Amino acid sequence: MSERYDLVVIGAGPGGYVAAIRAAQLGMKVACVEKRATLGGVCLNIGCIPSKALLDSSELYSLATHKFAKHGIKLGSVEIDLKAMHGRKDTVVKELTDGVKFLFRKNNITTLFGTARVASPTSVIVKDNDGAETTLDATNILLATGSLPINLPFLPFDGQTVVGSTEALAFETVPDHLLVVGGGYIGLELGSVWKRLGAKVTVVEFLPRITPLADTEMGALLFKSLTKQGLEFQMETKVTGAKVANGRALVTAETKDGQTLTYDVAKVLVSVGRRPFTEGLGLEAVGVKVDPKTGKVATDAHFKTSVPTISAIGDLIDGPMLAHKAEDEGMACAEILAGKAGHVNYETIPSVIYTWPEMASVGITEEQAKAKGIDYKVGKFPFIANGRAKAMDEVEGLVKILADAKTDRVLGVHIFGPRASDLIAEAVTTMEFAGSAEDIARICHSHPTLSEAVREAALDVDSRAIHSAPRAKVAGR
Repeated sequence: MSERYDLVVIGAGPGGYVAAIRAAQLGMKVACVEKRATLGGVCLNIGCIPSKALLDSSELYSLATHKFAKHGIKLGSVEIDLKAMHGRKDTVVKELTDGVKFLFRKNNITTLFGTARVASPTSVIVKDNDGAETTLDATNILLATGSLPINLPFLPFDGQTVVGSTEALAFETVPDHLLVVGGGYIGLELGSVWKRLGAKVTVVEFLPRITPLADTEMGALLFKSLTKQGLEFQMETKVTGAKVANGRALVTAETKDGQTLTYDVAKVLVSVGRRPFTEGLGLEAVGVKVDPKTGKVATDAHFKTSVPTISAIGDLIDGPMLAHKAEDEGMACAEILAGKAGHVNYETIPSVIYTWPEMASVGITEEQAKAKGIDYKVGKFPFIANGRAKAMDEVEGLVKILADAKTDRVLGVHIFGPRASDLIAEAVTTMEFAGSAEDIARICHSHPTLSEAVREAALDVDSRAIHSAPRAKVAGR
């Protein structure tokens, strides 16, 4: 006989495992199905966590080879032990995935490893690696299966030479030349890793600029910085194919003006986006509507699909494909199912690109403010005028704050600079509570800290930054 659960979660990534834990906290009997051998999904196993581990390791190597001497630290020859670097990365991943396993056990969540199929609006069939099937009866089912890299038909993945982000996290040697197809955050982050470790990196982007969704000014600063670091960019260019032989790829591309380019490279990283993963779930058979163009699962404001007992979150539904967005949706969905008022404020979900310097943002860009006809003011402050940034020798970048010209309410904050990923939290908090630039400006910030740059940018909204020269304000703001 099948066992009955209040909630069966399919997928143990950031959205799924958070939903499972929150539901268990609220008194539900919960089961979670995961196709991988470990919990944590793409993020913990082959995404956010291992990529940040490699980013930090490669940044330390870059500091040792380029900046330590300026700090009075003299080293002999500095060598890369790539095996040890991957070993540390794998240890970080294991500790975190084991941590989720521990939390599942402590919260009495039943874990099943295998592939799941929704058999009916209230049942899920799980097939394990041996082919044995288990049926789970559920009052509610939550789809949290995440996403996969988009595969280009003219440049298919082979897992060795033409790869996605998973394989690019585990190169056994530093490639002499890495071609990155796509100028989004995944390509830029992994391109940065291998450039620091000694590879030649070329980024081919179809659009006229990288990070097309970012504030244009900040994206331009990131582009300038990465170019200075040695990454090469070929913009407004379309990759048309590749011939793979003897462990190398001869890639062809076409520029906007029709010029044909060829690249002889050791590795090709295809990072042109991700798509929802719904294969094998049996959604159509039970009546769950899926957009045929985007692959997104249609949901209402409470995460319910066209079948009331089945919900969906994370990369499967509309919105940015971000782990923290999925986590918030997982908590909110579990709370709604428990009869509480779960909520996600999509206007205050931050985004981060973990290059160095980092780029982080929340809210609208300046271009969006103009398009919406909003009367706004801008405050900026460069890190070169920040005492802590000077002490760190990390003076590149600035903080930019957009505020409503009438109410002073913060509309958007964009940071390019050191530890932007941490600094953005203050902006998110301010916006979540409908705060103003004046609110940030009046808060005492510790000195010397990088966070003072955020305060100075808030002061500059009203043309009263203390540690930078007055800027000419553009008429109409």
